[in-house]
Amino acid sequence: MSQAPTLSLFEIDAELNDLSEAIQEACEQGSAIPDELQERFNQFCAMRDDKTDRIGRFIRMMEAREQFCRGEANRLTERARDAAGKVERTKNMVLYYLLSRNLQKIEGQQFTLRAQKNSQDSVKITDQAAIPRCYCRIEARIAGVIWETMLSLLPDELAKTLESSVLETRPDNDAIKAAVAQNAIVPGADVRRGTHLRVA
Repeated sequence: MSQAPTLSLFEIDAELNDLSEAIQEACEQGSAIPDELQERFNQFCAMRDDKTDRIGRFIRMMEAREQFCRGEANRLTERARDAAGKVERTKNMVLYYLLSRNLQKIEGQQFTLRAQKNSQDSVKITDQAAIPRCYCRIEARIAGVIWETMLSLLPDELAKTLESSVLETRPDNDAIKAAVAQNAIVPGADVRRGTHLRVA
């Protein structure tokens, strides 16, 4: 049994296959199955059970660790967002204090807080819905069929300008599966029913 941790499932399975063939051969010859062979077969069956349980426990542990890490990531992201908000509110409060008293700065033992002009103009949106579309950047998710149809209807120059504005193109798995279901060939894609491991 001490061998279980050092052998893989493939190795244990290969040994079980050899032992099964040896037992089958003994039965076909009408010979009694040697006790040593039967004991080794039982030992490797127990090894496989133990190895399976070890793998199952490992997967469960890693799944729990993944969930914990994702939860921690979300928690830390929320804390970072909260900290950033506190920094912004504190800066705005100090800036209001300085500007309302016509002060350029206040000094402490370690830090100086100074009101300083920005290097460039900033925009403050007062009513986003009122801003004309021509003054907006538009991010859209468009089905490839609609995109190609739209480009085909535009003048070449405008179509090229629109093409150059694309930041990212990702395969649409639903569209690919629907096309293959209709016996269409999609270059660069292969649709097949996969298999996953379920730990029960």
